[in-house]
Amino acid sequence: MATDAKKRIWGWMAFDWAAQPYYTLGLTFIFGPYFAVVASNYYLGTGLEGEAANAQAQSVWAMGQTIAGLVIAFTAPFLGAFADNTGRKKPWIVGFSIVYIIGAWSLWYMTPDSSNLFIFLLLFYVGFVAAESALNFINAYLPSLGTDEEVGRISGSGASFGYWGGLVSLILMLVFLAEDATTGKTLIGLDPLFGLDPANREGTRAVGPLMAIWFAIFMIPFFLWVHDNPADKGSVPPMSKVWNDLKTTLRNVARRRSTASFLIGGMFYRDALNALYAFGGTYAVLVLGWETLWLGVFGIISVITAAIFTYVGGRFDARLGPKPVIIFCIWMLMLVCTIIVGMSRTQFFGLPIDANSMFPDLIFFGCGVVIGGAGGALYAASRSMMVRHTDPDRPTEAFGLFALSGKATAFLAPALILLFTYLTGNVQLGFLPVIFLFILGLVMLRWVNKDGEPAV
Repeated sequence: MATDAKKRIWGWMAFDWAAQPYYTLGLTFIFGPYFAVVASNYYLGTGLEGEAANAQAQSVWAMGQTIAGLVIAFTAPFLGAFADNTGRKKPWIVGFSIVYIIGAWSLWYMTPDSSNLFIFLLLFYVGFVAAESALNFINAYLPSLGTDEEVGRISGSGASFGYWGGLVSLILMLVFLAEDATTGKTLIGLDPLFGLDPANREGTRAVGPLMAIWFAIFMIPFFLWVHDNPADKGSVPPMSKVWNDLKTTLRNVARRRSTASFLIGGMFYRDALNALYAFGGTYAVLVLGWETLWLGVFGIISVITAAIFTYVGGRFDARLGPKPVIIFCIWMLMLVCTIIVGMSRTQFFGLPIDANSMFPDLIFFGCGVVIGGAGGALYAASRSMMVRHTDPDRPTEAFGLFALSGKATAFLAPALILLFTYLTGNVQLGFLPVIFLFILGLVMLRWVNKDGEPAV
């Protein structure tokens, strides 16, 4: 492979490394939990009792996720169609990168006694929407990076590279910056760097500037080595043309059985996977009683396995194609969901366990390995499968539809988990609908051609 082609691939993968901390640090392990604590304390101050305040805090965070998902879902196809008509993706990535950096940096200003919850919720999800929107344009470069066989390996390697970036950033936060709320010390007993004040949670709030600086530095290879093809450059189309082109694409997709089945199936299994990411920590806290230290170690293990198995999954994708990888990962994630439903602190599928036993903790650590590994490989293989169903003349629009299918039902899994938990009064049984969603995704894959849409 020519040197310029290799540099272009490394530049493309740099986005995954640069953007992953927004998910690892922002959404899951650092800012998300910090926001929940601040919000809960705020609602306690308004007179709500403990459980009610916690529920309200979780509802606010879930509302932000839902609205952001809907914004991404319904703007992605339009942005993709517009970019394909102009032949230019890079200016959009520049714009979204600026918004990402502003959204991330602003999180520094959310103090522990903040009452401006909705302002910071808005700022966080503005940055999140920018990251997801930029990702759609990044994905649109993927078909031009290699053949169908090479794309699977490249997609897996890029996703794996991103997870390693998330791991490094998480370790930096836990070791040097994020303080324990009780002791004021980091994970290894240090004071937060730079004289940051633990009482004001400045170590934790530094997650915002860290994500912003990290992104600004590590996006440099992308901007240096990845460029639009000048031959694709076109004029700015009127919105009516964009809308008409998009409607034509949607009608064409409806007539393409393999593509439609893949997008609909992906809508179900990707929603189920996102539910595992979003509620796995909740399960650990509510069912197993884990504290911050355990959650931190769980996060590190999950990200490491995601990085390793996503890379391995990319190699199997290159050899076998993405469909077998997707099916295997769904089965593994269904196994995890079954264990979650059947296990608690005191029993494992009806067999009693001593309340002080480490058995449930070890089992859930194993579940974290599978969630990280199979989840990462599933994402990369799905991206590779989308390439095989993409019109080479309109790749950005195709990945806009891919984003739409991944976000259009973002509310479904959380709503079903809420419903089942309410009806059964049991946190574990609340995960039953996640299994159903994986099954629906698996069924739809029956009509997906492993090599993409057959020529007509």
